[in-house]
Amino acid sequence: MKSTVGEVSISALEDEWQRRATAAAIEAARNIVGGPVPAGSPVGRLNDIEWGWFFAAMLFAWIRTRAEQAAAEQLDAEQTIRLTALDPQPWDAGAVAAILPELASTCGAIDWSQPVTAWPRDTMIEFLLTAMRLIRKSMIARDLSDKGVSRGSSASTIARQANAAAGGPLMTPDEFNDEIGI
Repeated sequence: MKSTVGEVSISALEDEWQRRATAAAIEAARNIVGGPVPAGSPVGRLNDIEWGWFFAAMLFAWIRTRAEQAAAEQLDAEQTIRLTALDPQPWDAGAVAAILPELASTCGAIDWSQPVTAWPRDTMIEFLLTAMRLIRKSMIARDLSDKGVSRGSSASTIARQANAAAGGPLMTPDEFNDEIGI
């Protein structure tokens, strides 16, 4: 792809948004210190609740910045939040992790005490094809879910909540255009 002088590449913009999201996450963690967690607390002495505060603050700040990117660039918020620039993507790793119990039970004929390098070729092919089928099924289920990053966070739910918060009806803007059946 050829770019002209002064034109910003898509990857440079994406990198900038990733930097902003990371900076927001770090700032959120710093705001926990001196707030719920006393300044100077040794990291090794943090309890699970305190770790949870750090994790939640950082995660929500990162998501907030990615959602800001989606709004600024008129992108799909769900996809923007899910794109992390990590390889493998956490969303993919999660889909693979979800199939592991079924994979192990489906491939019951495999001698799991042997190293993978000792498996016969046909066993390896069967294992990989089974894994691919289950992973594909898991990813399709994940991608077709209407639950979004958080349960019920579809665009229509968000629009309804925003309308209600502003004192309006619990309807999405497109529902105002529906024909009235008289």
